[in-house]
Amino acid sequence: MGVDVTSIQALAERVVERIEPVLVGKPHVVQLALSAMLSRGHLLVEDNPGTGKTSLARALAACIAGTSHRIQFTPDLLPSDITGVAVWSQASREFEFRAGPVFANVVLADEINRASPKTQSALLEVMQEGRVTVDGVAHDVPQPFMVIGTQNPVEHAGTYRLPEAQLDRFALKASIGYPDHASTLRILTDSGDDVSPESLRPVADERTVLAMAAAVREVHVEPSIVDYVARLVDATREADEVRLGVSVRGALALVRTVRAWAAIHGRDYVTPDDVKALAVPALAHRLVLLPEAEFDDVRPESVVQQLMLTVAPPRR
Repeated sequence: MGVDVTSIQALAERVVERIEPVLVGKPHVVQLALSAMLSRGHLLVEDNPGTGKTSLARALAACIAGTSHRIQFTPDLLPSDITGVAVWSQASREFEFRAGPVFANVVLADEINRASPKTQSALLEVMQEGRVTVDGVAHDVPQPFMVIGTQNPVEHAGTYRLPEAQLDRFALKASIGYPDHASTLRILTDSGDDVSPESLRPVADERTVLAMAAAVREVHVEPSIVDYVARLVDATREADEVRLGVSVRGALALVRTVRAWAAIHGRDYVTPDDVKALAVPALAHRLVLLPEAEFDDVRPESVVQQLMLTVAPPRR
């Protein structure tokens, strides 16, 4: 099935329009989620309670007519509760694999930081390789496959900080934020007409999403743009406030997601402005700051924003 950037842009516009009743006034966040999906990446959503993190994931799953599972992360959750387990079958006289909830097109890892690091690590292989290995046997998950993790930055009691290896597997990190005044009025006015994310009619199927993801990989990236990304990544490793800079995986994630970002805006080529638009969502969550910088309340987002002022973009 051949697709071009025009059809990708049309799909993005339909998804934003379809999700609007569920997530009012947040088209930018929906576009970020689509960029992660079409680049075969994953999305981490961190925000205050009641801003629509879970609704975004459920609505996106409904729009692609794929399977979706929600995993509520808790301190007593085990890795096998996510990936599945091999159980003994009396009928066949052998072990049979029972798939866990990670076997879905869109997996919502709700409040992912409430599970122990051991359980969080159950997602490492499947997020990177698209498969789960149980008792030495690999099991492929459905395609397309996307993990949307949510976490609450306010309540720290009973939570675990996500390991750097886990954070590095999220292509983008987004924050929804509170709606503006006009959007709040719309929400309050329509409060009697609750729209369930699962009730949204799909705008694409799994084959279409896979075809569009393949088309995104063909979006042209000039060597000067690649050099710009490399210089940004190098700058994160040399910044005074940073103890651990952006990895090679992070640089690849930025290049892949800017391809998708360009496509959903109707272009088959990447511009420096695309890199600037996704630099913070793609890079900031991968930085590990020095203790002194954290004590001075320096934010990774501000570090990346400052680096974009010092690292010159391509002139052409």
